[in-house]
Amino acid sequence: MANLKSLAKDTAIYGLSSIVGRFLNYLLVPLYTHCISAADGGYGVVTQLYAYTALFMVILTFGMETTFFRFINKEDSQPHTVFTTTMATVSTLAVVFLALVLSFIHPLSSLLGHEHNHNYIIIMAFVVVLDVIQSIPFCYLRFQGRAVRFASLKLLFIFLNIGLNLYYFLYLGHSEVIYVFLLNLTCTALITLCFIPDLLRIRWQFDFSLLRKMLSYSWPILILGIMGILNQTADKMIFPFIYPDKEEAIRQLGIYGACVKIAMIMAMITQAFRFAYEPFVFAQCREKDKDRNHTYALGMKYFVIFTLLAFLCVVGYMPLLRHLIGMDYWEGLRVVPIVMAAEIMMGIYFNLSFWYKLIDKTIYGAWLSFAGCVVLCLVNVLFIPRFSYMACAWGGFAGYGTAMVLSYIVGQRINPIPYPLRSIGTYVAIAVLFYLVMQLQPDTWPVILRLGINTLIILAFVGHIVYHDFPLSSLPVVGKYFRK
Repeated sequence: MANLKSLAKDTAIYGLSSIVGRFLNYLLVPLYTHCISAADGGYGVVTQLYAYTALFMVILTFGMETTFFRFINKEDSQPHTVFTTTMATVSTLAVVFLALVLSFIHPLSSLLGHEHNHNYIIIMAFVVVLDVIQSIPFCYLRFQGRAVRFASLKLLFIFLNIGLNLYYFLYLGHSEVIYVFLLNLTCTALITLCFIPDLLRIRWQFDFSLLRKMLSYSWPILILGIMGILNQTADKMIFPFIYPDKEEAIRQLGIYGACVKIAMIMAMITQAFRFAYEPFVFAQCREKDKDRNHTYALGMKYFVIFTLLAFLCVVGYMPLLRHLIGMDYWEGLRVVPIVMAAEIMMGIYFNLSFWYKLIDKTIYGAWLSFAGCVVLCLVNVLFIPRFSYMACAWGGFAGYGTAMVLSYIVGQRINPIPYPLRSIGTYVAIAVLFYLVMQLQPDTWPVILRLGINTLIILAFVGHIVYHDFPLSSLPVVGKYFRK
């Protein structure tokens, strides 16, 4: 229980930078979707290029983030050597990538349909490089337990980015898409500069023998990461090539991209949980805790509980949350519940994935993610021409569902963990029932009435959680008032 309390505390701190930080970053969604018309397709360009940015960030980090935690937690490891070897490798890959992009900028621009705006791609290439270089120092902060500094730097980026965007788009009245990318580059560069003092204080040692071992461990994770990010971004990359009308494709993609932002609360929760959970799991392995499987099982249960609660909150308050985006994007809001359900399955898959990481069989993750990615791409290629971005939403649902189920089946045979399936299944069933009640309410009912009913539904779900898993007597401060 003490381990779970430590995990909860770290998740809360990292959540400050991911959940709260990204929620603040939601200010940019209404800003962009009100300043950039859906008809112009500008937000479609943003959606498309950020999809490629996410993909190349995964490729260039080369699975070294997870590998870093695995090797730095080994009993005979030298933390500085692991860090500097990882840092030098990732930075070199990033610089090579930048050189290639600059060398082939014109054919790349033509391929992506931006032959007259190749500056978009150049700017985002620099953003990718700086983000990749930052990734390992951020991992080192997590290893050192410096969650506050980690969160401070992440929040500094968020506030700086929001402030500059508000200044340029509202105060100065700009509406050009290029400012979205330029401001991102400015803020990313400033955060990178914040790491320079730390890097100068480190004793640099590059170990080729260690690198060979790390690369042997990390390349399956790279494939796993590529498959994972393709599950999130492949639809946005495929869409302009598959949709029959090329101009309309960018408009449709912008609508889909804007509505998906509302559903990203699940991605925020998953990311916050991952930041704390990954080093926590490997530390448990090193300490050889006899109860670690029980701890992992409870961690999975609590993750499912609170993501389902978040799902019901977003769906229940959709009449308010839809104002986060411009009205001309509202036609795509029907994708939100589907995408959120897909994100929950992705989070479950991530939690399940530790069975092969802990036994150093990361190749399993590559195959499982590949299976999910194949399903996602098939659904997109087959159904985008007919169903537009709805095919993207259901493709993600099918892809994550496939990877999740396969990971559970294989994992339970190789490294079984006693997940409380009956309890988890009960929570899922209740959440589905409450979701259907919310959806069946007629649109003709007053908004205030629908919000009131949905609030009662959410409170009923919270009541179930409190009664069965989190009695009020166990809570800090207020718990003493409920103890007998």
